[in-house]
Amino acid sequence: MELDAIDRQLLNLLQANALLTVRELAERVHLSITPVHDRIKKLENQKIIEKYVALVDRKRIGRGMMVYCFVTLDKQRQESFQEFNEAIRKLPEVLECSVVSGNFDYLLKVIVADMEAYNTFYQSKLSVLSSVSHMSSSFVMEEVKSTTLIGL
Repeated sequence: MELDAIDRQLLNLLQANALLTVRELAERVHLSITPVHDRIKKLENQKIIEKYVALVDRKRIGRGMMVYCFVTLDKQRQESFQEFNEAIRKLPEVLECSVVSGNFDYLLKVIVADMEAYNTFYQSKLSVLSSVSHMSSSFVMEEVKSTTLIGL
């Protein structure tokens, strides 16, 4: 779908604050309520807007440690990838999991309370997966930029 300037404005506004009402959105993009409502429904139906969420401050809920974990599988077989993918989807500590190129097969973004919690996660949930051959962890010392906004 080709996005016009109004669609882009709406998406930017909703990314910044999904609680804006249709009336507030209409005022900001200088349209009436009905066309704005129709545009939003179209964006939702076409899965450009996937869902609406509340962003939680992880530190305020006791998940102060962020770790990037690089994982290599034992064998480069479809079954190994499928097994690993299924297992990772069940782990609430893993916020993101991507298949990557280079020296590792996967990059995981993990949040936990502290080093002890990460050690428990690492030893009892990640390293026990039969398809895992090697893991390497990098601990985030400071977040320079963290956003969910996709600039349009």
